[in-house]
Amino acid sequence: MGRRALGRQFGWLWASYAVSAYGSGLGFGALPLIAVLVLHAGPAEVSVLSAVGPAVGALVAVPLAPRVEFRRKRPVMVATDLVRCAAMASVPAAYAFGLLGFVQLLLVSVLVAAARIAFNAASGAHLKALVRPEDLLVANSRLESTNWSSIAVGPPLGGAAIGLFGPVATVLADAVSYLLSALGLAAIGGREAPPPAAPPGRGRTAGLLDGWRHLLGDPELRALYLNNLLVSGLIMATEPLLAVLLLRQLAFPPWQYALAFAAPCLGGLLGSRLAPRVVARYGRPAVFRTVGTLRAVWLIGLVLVRPGLPGLLTVIAVELAIVVNMSLYTPVLATHRLERTPTHLLARTLTAWSIGQQAAIAGLTALAGLLAHATTPRTALAVIGLLVLPTPLLLPRPARTPAAAPGAGPGPAVRGAGSESA
Repeated sequence: MGRRALGRQFGWLWASYAVSAYGSGLGFGALPLIAVLVLHAGPAEVSVLSAVGPAVGALVAVPLAPRVEFRRKRPVMVATDLVRCAAMASVPAAYAFGLLGFVQLLLVSVLVAAARIAFNAASGAHLKALVRPEDLLVANSRLESTNWSSIAVGPPLGGAAIGLFGPVATVLADAVSYLLSALGLAAIGGREAPPPAAPPGRGRTAGLLDGWRHLLGDPELRALYLNNLLVSGLIMATEPLLAVLLLRQLAFPPWQYALAFAAPCLGGLLGSRLAPRVVARYGRPAVFRTVGTLRAVWLIGLVLVRPGLPGLLTVIAVELAIVVNMSLYTPVLATHRLERTPTHLLARTLTAWSIGQQAAIAGLTALAGLLAHATTPRTALAVIGLLVLPTPLLLPRPARTPAAAPGAGPGPAVRGAGSESA
């Protein structure tokens, strides 16, 4: 299968996404690390920074959704990139002058989280307008592969950069990446389609819940949304538990811990690039049911982790299986969500999706931490592994084909939920 050309404008969009993703990969976990190394913050402060900052950022993003919806999307993307650039650049600037404090880190976390949600909402709507409908899945798979490669490469390089250049080096690199992303978006050129017109006679806050109404009112999107909230939340809830289990209880060296999470991310390149071929061969409903199930069944394997090389290989194998299936599933889900959402609801729907997912991750992570504190991290991992097993029951069920009348010939093919025209 030859490589499909998606045009110069998508090329600039992809390049902008790539530089921003790799910058964020380099700066992954940088703010909590600075809180520990520079401000000598304790566990409570680090937890607040990691959980409360993004949660407040999600709340800040709620009233932004209608504003993003009824504006041209590319200027919104450029503006949110510049906001993130300024917020991240303020950290090394304050550090250089000895003015860095915990409140500033918390405010930066809130601003970056809110701007990221607004950017993702605008970029999803812009992508749908930028490429042909039949190219949406290919475009999403390329963006997904870039995301996973940045996760695989960025954090190890970021750790090396911190060791060589100091604790704020990766934050500065992240800030520069947002600036470069904004310049790339400005270089896309061409006239952007006008945004949808705001409905007359409605208050400024009247459309805040329209994204959730659409998600919960569409049977397929509702099933996919609820499934995604639980699966992503439960998978992400294992990360702090594994940190305690591997680093403290099983005495893994830090480099092995980093390797256990970086190496499986390379599987994301495989899954995301296979997505168009798998959909072409088996259809979208089969991907949702089969791959959506496979991304959930492996998590229970983390309870088998033991010290030494066997334990390291166990973590890598389990995480690799999860990542391959997630990276195949995600671009298919993203494409289906764009196709089933009217243009005038795209930004609000994508904002609602992001906010719900972020809230689910924060809530389930907190509950898993409480359970681990009351029992053990391994017990909490076992409970999470068991809870995720029935989540495939939430996935959309294939539509039943009506029985043919006696003596009738074969009728036209019935399009499933995953049809390209969905």
